[in-house]
Amino acid sequence: MEHKPVLLNEVISSLNIKKHGIYVDLTLGGAGHSKEILKNLGHTGFLFAFDQDEQAINIAKENLKDYSNYKIFNTNFRNMKTVLKDENITEVDGVLIDLGMSSFQIDDHSRGFSYMYDGPLDMRMDKSTSLTAKDIVNNYPVEKLEQIFRVYGEEKNSYKIAKEIVKRRPLNTTFDLVEVTDLFFSKGHSAKKVFQALRIYINNEIKVLEATLPDVISLLKKDGVVSIITFHSLEDKIVKNYFKELAEEKVIKGLPTLPKQMPMRYGKKKSYKPTNKEISNNTRSKSAILRVLIKN
Repeated sequence: MEHKPVLLNEVISSLNIKKHGIYVDLTLGGAGHSKEILKNLGHTGFLFAFDQDEQAINIAKENLKDYSNYKIFNTNFRNMKTVLKDENITEVDGVLIDLGMSSFQIDDHSRGFSYMYDGPLDMRMDKSTSLTAKDIVNNYPVEKLEQIFRVYGEEKNSYKIAKEIVKRRPLNTTFDLVEVTDLFFSKGHSAKKVFQALRIYINNEIKVLEATLPDVISLLKKDGVVSIITFHSLEDKIVKNYFKELAEEKVIKGLPTLPKQMPMRYGKKKSYKPTNKEISNNTRSKSAILRVLIKN
């Protein structure tokens, strides 16, 4: 399946790309957003891109073959600040983070990300790491499994699912796990929240996001932009609250508020969602939310 970058027009508009600017795509994927950024850059502009998935980088290189003013780093974006410092980059004009998965990752049965296909219980973004979904479902105690499903998947049947997993061990494939979640059917696909939880836990996604946000803000020049696309409530809550902290004055009831220069300001809107037309063309965009901040 062809990967379609989500909220593409909104992202490019929000970044307000300067021809000679320096931009960072922390989640390169198939390079859909990166390609559009490069189209808007002049020859003296430059793009730095990050991805921990080698498969994604190979696809991206092919998609960016007509451009030369970019550099890709095969590493987790938590290493962004160190990597850019080594490139003598201490300030940038814009940063994009798209926290969604690429279609080719979801549709590759061997990666184990999708509950729609039977494949190995893997779910690693970085294949050089050792911990897989199979290790977790077959070795973690009920209490730990329940915590993962509840915290990272917000799954209301987390304990029942965890208990049934332990009872049915060993589980070897994605469909083995789906058989368990089907016993506790909830709204939408029964396995959606459990697969989400395992993927987030294995790839340490929430902690990495929380640790990276301050680094991103510190790298922005004056009027520099950070644009972040989230796909589920857990990520969006972190981004929304962090942005609020930086852009909104705290009002204490009963006390006068003095005008205060906040470190950041919102873009034209606090958030952007895909249009009905985009959702009909790309159903995977349905839950996407874009949030934008600009440095004062």
